[in-house]
Amino acid sequence: MKTKTVFFCNNCGHESPKWLGKCPGCGEWNTFVEEKVATVKGSGSKARSQEKARPVKLSEIEQGEETRIMMPSSEFNRVLGGGLVAGSLTLLGGEPGVGKSTLLLQNILSMRNKRILYVSGEESAPQLKMRADRLGKISEDTFILCETDLDNIFSQIENVKPDIIVIDSIQTVSNPALESAAGSVSQVRECAASLLRYAKSHNTPVILVGHINKDGAIAGPKVLEHIVDTVLQFEGDRQYLFRILRSIKNRFGSTSEIGIYEMVQKGLKEVTNPSQILLSDSFVEDMSGVAIGVTTEGVRPFLVEIQALVSSAAYGTPQRSVTGFDPRRLNMLLAVLEKRAKFRLGQKDVFLNIAGGLKITDPAIDLAVVAAVMSSNFDIAIPRDTAFIGEVGLSGEIRPVSRIEGRISEAAKMGMKQIFIPKGNLKGVTLNSSAEIFEVARVEQCFKKMTGR
Repeated sequence: MKTKTVFFCNNCGHESPKWLGKCPGCGEWNTFVEEKVATVKGSGSKARSQEKARPVKLSEIEQGEETRIMMPSSEFNRVLGGGLVAGSLTLLGGEPGVGKSTLLLQNILSMRNKRILYVSGEESAPQLKMRADRLGKISEDTFILCETDLDNIFSQIENVKPDIIVIDSIQTVSNPALESAAGSVSQVRECAASLLRYAKSHNTPVILVGHINKDGAIAGPKVLEHIVDTVLQFEGDRQYLFRILRSIKNRFGSTSEIGIYEMVQKGLKEVTNPSQILLSDSFVEDMSGVAIGVTTEGVRPFLVEIQALVSSAAYGTPQRSVTGFDPRRLNMLLAVLEKRAKFRLGQKDVFLNIAGGLKITDPAIDLAVVAAVMSSNFDIAIPRDTAFIGEVGLSGEIRPVSRIEGRISEAAKMGMKQIFIPKGNLKGVTLNSSAEIFEVARVEQCFKKMTGR
């Protein structure tokens, strides 16, 4: 056994025999960490390596159909691109407590005719049994292994011969051939590479659960995301009920699909119609400061409720408080209203909230934000069956947005009878909608049509 000291980049996994201030691989500063690595001849990772490959002509390669395993959750299948591909390596990341383990556990417990090995390095077997009882599902073909040693994990995999393997989490697994601690750059990289070799050689899908760091990125070297076939991000505020499953990388499908879940007492419940969930039922017709916007997550449009409150500044300095929207973009929209539309908001407090706890970055809800602010400022209620779609520019113009046909269809399906859209956005679009469409070019024109003034 030989032990040597090497330095790894936390960001990209670049290896160097000495410490460097700037990583030559990714260009980041102060990312190198020192680790001791022991090299053992004929170690487990080498012994498990697949047989030698030989080059094959591209024309000689036979392309067969992708074998996909359908998960019980239709939202999960949508994000994966139509199911879990056999022989794939999938990484699921998310904040602590957001529901990663619950999502996987309730899916694998609902699968029939599939042998599944769930490897947990963070919870004990009784804890997992309690969670399974809470979910109300017990599967006879699901095996639980509480282990962090990679060699023992592979030994049990050979004994069980599962159809699907879940590792929760990859940061807790360690290769005994390496001296570094579990979760270090070298351990995460080597363990993930060993699991990838097994997945490809045995045509068995492997799902890895990954922690995230304080910046929201998946912990460990960036090479981990390069190794895997699919990277899924499970996100949501623990103070609210809704969770979003998002695809960041997918070699077998689109990265523009999302899945929406609601956290309930018995686990995660699929939200097939997010617009109906996100719009409040306790809406008062004559309540000002509320507007309906149409946003998209990936290719999926849905309606959100924008709430605004404008009041005179009580303490001299106006406040700007925002929840679920970019505060800098709100300041820009307020400046546009002040300069271009001549609405005096400089000495008023403005509070903005996206109902449901969602965080929206889509610029197409700019017009809905402006409508909610104007409604609260003039204390004029917007009819419940009115929706707004459009991006607001610095000169006060309302700019066209993408996927306008899908947005209008979703709004009409949810009972919207009046829809404000950017002027000229329907060029070349064949629209079949019963809703009345108002094309507006500037924010002041939208306000006039909205209020009749």
